[in-house]
Amino acid sequence: MTARAFVALGSNLGDPQATVQAALVALERLPRSTLAAASSLYLSAPVGLHNQPDFINAVAVLDTQLGADALLEELFAIEARFGRKRAYLNSPRTLDLDLLLFGDETRRTVQLTLPHPRMHERAFVLLPLVEIASETVIPGHGPAAALLDRVRDQALTRLEPVRAS
Repeated sequence: MTARAFVALGSNLGDPQATVQAALVALERLPRSTLAAASSLYLSAPVGLHNQPDFINAVAVLDTQLGADALLEELFAIEARFGRKRAYLNSPRTLDLDLLLFGDETRRTVQLTLPHPRMHERAFVLLPLVEIASETVIPGHGPAAALLDRVRDQALTRLEPVRAS
């Protein structure tokens, strides 16, 4: 059985733009999964965080035969390959991969909460999500496109696609 999963990508250390693009390649290579779509890259200020560099963010759509827990483990493994350290809550990061949605599954466990608990409050998630999947409904919150007005005060800049040389 194939599930549609949405993954948020973010980076604010090193070369964040190159990191997010390389992470998209890593998502393409996940077992039993297909990268169905990826948003543009977006530049965003850290939300609620001070003294950190800006982030590069994107959202990807995966069609996967992995279960939610197995996919989460794969995402953690990709983060580790990119040097992710979890020094403290909301620390700067080389790569952050968040499982936003997994089909219409809802759950709250120590390891995984679906839908992602703050996705409906973050422009850097909602705008790229709506860009690639405008009809997405976030369980318990409604259509993602309808939630954009609530986050209009969060600065977000869509970046021009990088041209391959």
